[in-house]
Amino acid sequence: MKWKKADVAQYLEAKEYIDTILIPLIPYQMTGDTELEKNAFQNELTSVLANELEKELTGRIMLTPTYNYVKAADREEEVNRIHSWIEEIQQQPFPHIFLLTLDSSWKKHEQALDGTLLWLPGMKSGDLHSAEMHRFIRDQVEQVSELIRSYW
Repeated sequence: MKWKKADVAQYLEAKEYIDTILIPLIPYQMTGDTELEKNAFQNELTSVLANELEKELTGRIMLTPTYNYVKAADREEEVNRIHSWIEEIQQQPFPHIFLLTLDSSWKKHEQALDGTLLWLPGMKSGDLHSAEMHRFIRDQVEQVSELIRSYW
């Protein structure tokens, strides 16, 4: 289920079965021309992975809107902002909270997060429409789905 009217209406009817939330963490940065393309690609790849996970785990998972942050921002401040998101999420019965990212800098702050960090060492560039990329995405989705299921 995604954060859209029809899915939320469906969630409200079956909330006792939907116990997992997925928050995509996506960095944004306009400084440094060499990083622009890489950051844009990681944005697209994270979005695709999150959407594919939502499809794979339909009936148990809700995908939140993307949590965007400035890549150079203070991580402690971002952890506090994420906690405010999680406090809001916990107004509903979501015992399993996962945060999905390709940004390895979150690993240093993993213990401070009120959820389970799913850091995937993604590709830095590529063609999202290539057969190789589709295999990579499918493999990642299968592995992460299995991991999420182990929490249930």
